[in-house]
Amino acid sequence: MDRRKFITTAGLVLPIAGALPASALSLARPGKTEPKEVNNAPHLQKADYTIRIGIGLVEVGPQHIISTVCYNGQFPGPLLRFKEGEKTIVDIYNDTDSPEQFHWHGQFIPVNVDGSAEEGTPYIPAHGMRREVFVPKPAGLRFYHTHTVAGGDLSAGQYSGQVGPVYIEPKVKPTGYDREEFLMLKEFEPYFMRGGDMASDFLSGPVIPELKAMQDKREKESPNKTKGYEVGYKIFTINGRQLDHGKPIEVKYGERILFHIVNGSGSEIRSLALPGHTFKVIALDGFTVPNPVEIPVLWIGTAERISAIVEMKHPGVWIMGDLADDDRGNGMGTIIQYAGQKGKPQWVKPKPYLWDYTIFGRKNGHVPQPDEIIKMTFAKQNAADKGFNRWTINGVAFNMAEMKPMFHLKKGKRYRLQMHNASDDIHPMHLHRHSFEITKIGGKHTSGIMKDVVMLGGFQEMEVDFVADNPGLTLFHCHMQLHMDFGFMALFDYV
Repeated sequence: MDRRKFITTAGLVLPIAGALPASALSLARPGKTEPKEVNNAPHLQKADYTIRIGIGLVEVGPQHIISTVCYNGQFPGPLLRFKEGEKTIVDIYNDTDSPEQFHWHGQFIPVNVDGSAEEGTPYIPAHGMRREVFVPKPAGLRFYHTHTVAGGDLSAGQYSGQVGPVYIEPKVKPTGYDREEFLMLKEFEPYFMRGGDMASDFLSGPVIPELKAMQDKREKESPNKTKGYEVGYKIFTINGRQLDHGKPIEVKYGERILFHIVNGSGSEIRSLALPGHTFKVIALDGFTVPNPVEIPVLWIGTAERISAIVEMKHPGVWIMGDLADDDRGNGMGTIIQYAGQKGKPQWVKPKPYLWDYTIFGRKNGHVPQPDEIIKMTFAKQNAADKGFNRWTINGVAFNMAEMKPMFHLKKGKRYRLQMHNASDDIHPMHLHRHSFEITKIGGKHTSGIMKDVVMLGGFQEMEVDFVADNPGLTLFHCHMQLHMDFGFMALFDYV
């Protein structure tokens, strides 16, 4: 059942007329419109940004143009730059025929603007608008995207082109680089297929036999031996362009480039390598890491972000791309071209590399004891919902009609989520309106690594801590669209 049916938007929206104008193909421009007073914003005050949700055309390759719902007629949506601690006004127009949610991923904001129907955020109705006034925080790389149910509709939700980057300027600007480049990783033309096991051998840490035994037992006892539907893609892009289409990133020898990388996929884990170069990771999900480290390969879960500095000291024309030959061959890459260098772009596959979050944390760092431990077990019921896998947390699939909170918090308390993955899939786990600290992952203890999404490997365990310091209903879910649509969500509330 579609969660749109359960949220009222009365009194919080204004209807608008007309279709998406041709001018919407340009970037969002401050002060483009002056809507009437909405959300208590003074009607005379101009918006800092205007966003229009509507159909746009994305030229992913030569003679290959995709029609999809996106922001301001473009993909990715416009880069929104805010200043930490300074109030902003954003006007959002919905030019489509369906109600929409606009989620400010990774920000510490109230439920009425977070962009989640489960938390109670009003929808932006079809052919309506909403003015949102909030203080952007915390500083760093965030992004925005739709937060609606897609279910079996591969043109909806995060399968569409509704995603764009946000950068909240810190009060103290980071140093050590010469310029920035923003990269949005995204797939198009999705299709359904019968699922298999999701490879997670790139993640550090052991498989827990007891968790694997739980899935084996369920599959043995299940009368339905069929694997559930999974989603594949035909087109792979960086910033909406397939490899070899569009302009290369031109660099100079000795230049230090800070790459801000967003995995805007609806369901894919991505890798990224640049032959002859290393990535000095300085921030994860916008949070500065305690221990910046140079590594040869990045692994980025769905909705994760990485900020990494690359020093250009290996001249040539190179492909920066995904390790998977098929995905890179179908577009998941971009060209890095040094000044004065010509020739065919080169790709050299790096040596195997295990992704280990703990290398970015403090060694022997102190972690406060939590006030309460919340234990969670994630499980999969193969093809149990009209051919789709049903996902459960502690044996319960989230009910879209009831939207009943599963966990109850007390303001100011520190909570530890102990997560046990009794499935073979990787789950990028996301907590709305809060950040969390990784305290244990892949069998290793750590501290100081703050995030809002983290990958939990198949048959693995992890622990994260967060402080209940932003009252209101708070959504916790796997960021795979197919998983969250079929049960893999839970609500926290404050009592």
